[in-house]
Amino acid sequence: QRIKGGSKAILQCQGFILLERSDGNLFHWNHLMEGDKLVLHRSKRDWMWRQFFLSEEYTGSNYQYVGKLRSDKDRGDGTARYVLSGEGAGIIFRIDEKSGDLHATQRLDREEKASYTLQAQAFNKITGLPLEPATEFIVKIHDINDNEPKFTKAVYTASVPEMSDIGTFVIEVNATDADDATYGNSAKLVYSILQGQPYFSVEPETGIVRIALSNMDREVRKEYQVVIQAKDMAGQMGGLSGTTMVNVTLTDVNDSPPRFAYSSYHLSTYESAEIGSTVGRIKANDGDEGENAEMKYRIVDGDGKEYLDIITDETTQEGVMVVKKKLDYESKRVYTVKVEVTNIHQDPSFSDLGPFLDTAIVKVTAKDVDEPPVFSRPQYVFEVNEDTPKGIAVGTITAWDPDATHYPIQYAIDQHTDPERLYHIDPKNGSITILKSLDREVSKWHNISVLASEINNPHQRSRVPVLIKVLDVNDNAPEFAMIYETFVCENVKLIQTISAIDTDDPLVGHKFVFTLSSMNPNFTIFDNEDNTARILTRRSGFNRREMSVYYLPVVISDSDYPIQSSTSTLTIRVCSCDATGNMRSCSVDALLLSAGLSTGALVAILLCILILLMIVVLFSALKKQRRKEPLIISKEDVRDNVVSYNDEGGGEEDTQAFDIGTLRHPEVIESNKLRRDIIPEMLFPYHRPSPMKECTDVRDFIISRLQENDTDPFTPPYDSLATYAYEGNGSIAESLSSLESSVTEGDHEYDYLSNWGPQFKKLADMYIGKDTGVAN
Repeated sequence: QRIKGGSKAILQCQGFILLERSDGNLFHWNHLMEGDKLVLHRSKRDWMWRQFFLSEEYTGSNYQYVGKLRSDKDRGDGTARYVLSGEGAGIIFRIDEKSGDLHATQRLDREEKASYTLQAQAFNKITGLPLEPATEFIVKIHDINDNEPKFTKAVYTASVPEMSDIGTFVIEVNATDADDATYGNSAKLVYSILQGQPYFSVEPETGIVRIALSNMDREVRKEYQVVIQAKDMAGQMGGLSGTTMVNVTLTDVNDSPPRFAYSSYHLSTYESAEIGSTVGRIKANDGDEGENAEMKYRIVDGDGKEYLDIITDETTQEGVMVVKKKLDYESKRVYTVKVEVTNIHQDPSFSDLGPFLDTAIVKVTAKDVDEPPVFSRPQYVFEVNEDTPKGIAVGTITAWDPDATHYPIQYAIDQHTDPERLYHIDPKNGSITILKSLDREVSKWHNISVLASEINNPHQRSRVPVLIKVLDVNDNAPEFAMIYETFVCENVKLIQTISAIDTDDPLVGHKFVFTLSSMNPNFTIFDNEDNTARILTRRSGFNRREMSVYYLPVVISDSDYPIQSSTSTLTIRVCSCDATGNMRSCSVDALLLSAGLSTGALVAILLCILILLMIVVLFSALKKQRRKEPLIISKEDVRDNVVSYNDEGGGEEDTQAFDIGTLRHPEVIESNKLRRDIIPEMLFPYHRPSPMKECTDVRDFIISRLQENDTDPFTPPYDSLATYAYEGNGSIAESLSSLESSVTEGDHEYDYLSNWGPQFKKLADMYIGKDTGVAN
């Protein structure tokens, strides 16, 4: 409606009127009445009519009224037409073309879309021209509290160390509200705890969960479920809310010391248990877990500390009691130790809850077993002279039964360790005696094993090594250290230096004395007193033609007791030498020996030469034999001259084929007539035979040919085989061919078949029966 004072009314909507003055100031009247007066408020803002406000989630049955659009060009005569365009125009928002009333046709949700931008314009119905330019305005959706808070997670998981102080941070939860946080309190959230008190608390504004109770022990309770609520409208009545679950786990700290369940433990094992074997297990309880529950066991005291030990099983955290030293039921039956257990990883902050160790008494009972005999020593060493007579005792072995029964012991020598049966042991007293003579030069040590077993239980047997050292006795004479081959020339004094060896082994070492067995006019010996001696000549002018070899007996004696001596003969050969002493000529043996060759070496050289000569002769013979042409090449050696034509013949019409009639006329061979239609392959050269007279029969032919080959020096030295398939004249069996049987078949009689025995009974029945049928 028109307003006096030069102002013009633009829009009237939702109980207030918007006025626009010519100076640009905007006034609006509210329906707020102070008594009976209409209050006018003045504000300097932009064009407020260009923003409309509409409540969301409208539940009325009619379209929701937004406002009224009115142009000052509209004269009210019905010629103005209003057109709406923009977001949701014609779908969500509709305008009355005549009056300009604007309505919302759908239920709107601010959380889906908070505002809509539209354009309005007035047109002349008659001309269709716009009355004024289009004006843009915005329709904002007023928020209502229609969304409850929602947490970012449905379930939260948190952990916190046990025994934490009050106020220790646990976790922070977050919730969001889709409502407008800038309008009212619809999105203002407040957190509270619904479940989990008095252990936990939550800050109302931040959603931080903290410890609310001190000394929370994981060993008492490990897991907690806390329910947190977030409520909008600042937590006031009527606000919407949402909840979430927080699973809190208390993590372990080393606040529980290990404790034994019992103050003493009783274990048992056999006295025969091996060192390191397990006796039993004990375990202390620790409420912690992981590395906080790792423990270490040790023995701190007890009379069994020397015999027992305890180790920690890192997997099961048990203390494993093991044998440290062999137990003995007869000497001690119960072994007692004090075991201490401690935590490996200790936390000083919880030292007031300690001490983090505990002790217990462990008693181990040794159980008796039937043990094998025990020797007085782990091994025995005896000494005996090599000349000790048979039957003399070397030493005595002692063993006993360690059990309380004290059964008698019997002894024996393991024959595998004394294969020569040199020793014998008395089965009752363990005395070892000599059965055979000993020789230190053969064996200095004898290692035997002695077995001791219980008489009542032979299976309980022990073994001990016995070492017998054979002491040396001077029972061997010294002798030359090697075989000496000595040569002598004229005007030579020193011809040889000799030494000796002795298989004996005196304590003070060897001392040899060299002498001649008798006075020798040609040679003498000089003892160097260092176990060597020099052979010298007494004269000059040796002549090998007079005597080529001299034999010099040398006596070698030792200095031990009793003195042993031997006589060795030194062979001295005479050779002719030049003025400088170089040997010019000598006997063959001397020359060879001068070259350092022994008799064995000479024999070996001669054998090698002989073998080489035999190889050369054999090779030459094989080479000569290989030059001869082989008589037979085929693997099927028939020892005959073979002519191969490689054809099967042309049957009866083949007039060029081989005819047996040729055998009856040997003169045909003389003409050396071969087949004209086949080129023969001569595997071996044909030897032309000497002319012979015409043979009247094949037999004569074969005999004559055999004689010819026997007398021919060029015939191979082995028999020849030739098959002619001809029986000759006057054969008793006559021809076996059945070609002429059709002529004489009826003349055959087969009665003689019945006289040939049961082997031919079937044949006789066939032919004799046939003849009978024909006769009938």
